[in-house]
Amino acid sequence: MKATALLATLVLGILVAPLAAEAQQRRNMPLIGVLTPYSTPTALTPHRDLEAFAQGLRQLGYVEGQTIHLEYRFAENQWDRLPALAAELVHLKPDVLVTHTVQGVLAAQQATATIPIVMAAGGDLVQLGIVPSLARPGGNITGQILGSFELDGKRLELLKEAVPTLAHVAILVDPTGPIATHYPSVLEAEARVLGVQLQRVDSGTPEAISDALALIAHSGAEALMIQNNAMFHAHRQHILAFARTHRLPTVCGARTFAEAGCLMAYAPNLVEMFRRAAIFVDKILKGATPADLPLELPQKLELVLNLTTAEALGVTLPPTLLIQADEVIK
Repeated sequence: MKATALLATLVLGILVAPLAAEAQQRRNMPLIGVLTPYSTPTALTPHRDLEAFAQGLRQLGYVEGQTIHLEYRFAENQWDRLPALAAELVHLKPDVLVTHTVQGVLAAQQATATIPIVMAAGGDLVQLGIVPSLARPGGNITGQILGSFELDGKRLELLKEAVPTLAHVAILVDPTGPIATHYPSVLEAEARVLGVQLQRVDSGTPEAISDALALIAHSGAEALMIQNNAMFHAHRQHILAFARTHRLPTVCGARTFAEAGCLMAYAPNLVEMFRRAAIFVDKILKGATPADLPLELPQKLELVLNLTTAEALGVTLPPTLLIQADEVIK
């Protein structure tokens, strides 16, 4: 072999060897695929939920890049991208897929029937017919659900407590979502007891939100319930600015809405749920099967009130409601 060829071979070997070693190391550590409708986090817009999941893994002894590898796919708040992104992750042959929202689960389920799927948080998979029971979900799906539709009834009750004269409530719904068919039927009994008329207003795309809000503005609605939905979450500033302009008290299904100006949010603590999702991953990596891991309900519900919004709307929150609050934003 000529000296130049020998030198080139040696140099190539020096360059390739670390890469091969790194690839081998990665293959030898568990690979966790994370599928989310969220946009890619930045320094200005971090994702507390995903950070909590990574923290949960660290608390269990996993070290990113050394004993476990996380591969993320972000749908940038575009629901139709979830199936393709799920397929990308499945192609990498992860040990576990972690996702959230019902749409995320459905996309993951469409991509694989064998890789374990952990839902960090999402709609009631039993009520939606995706799994047979909480105790024995069967198949390859387990995780945590946000609770039943009864939570929406409680939100309506809290809204009525905040505004006792309330008689007409608009509900902003994404008609493309799997739970859309349940609105407003799941709330009708509670609405009758409270003496409230419900009006469903659909918005299936970000472009349709403004038209939906214009319809609400002319509907005579006295308050607005916002479906807990990643698309509405991504555009919560726009929706809540509209509500303030039209002096509509709002109730929402995530504390981040209250932080953005929603009058009140009654919801599970998502940060804790994502942290707990790491426990499901750990159990699966240690040999448990999703079919035998019961789906869990949230361990903590929280009521967050935004007093600044209340003052802007001219709403005086009753002491009985303030006492119930886990947090009051001023």
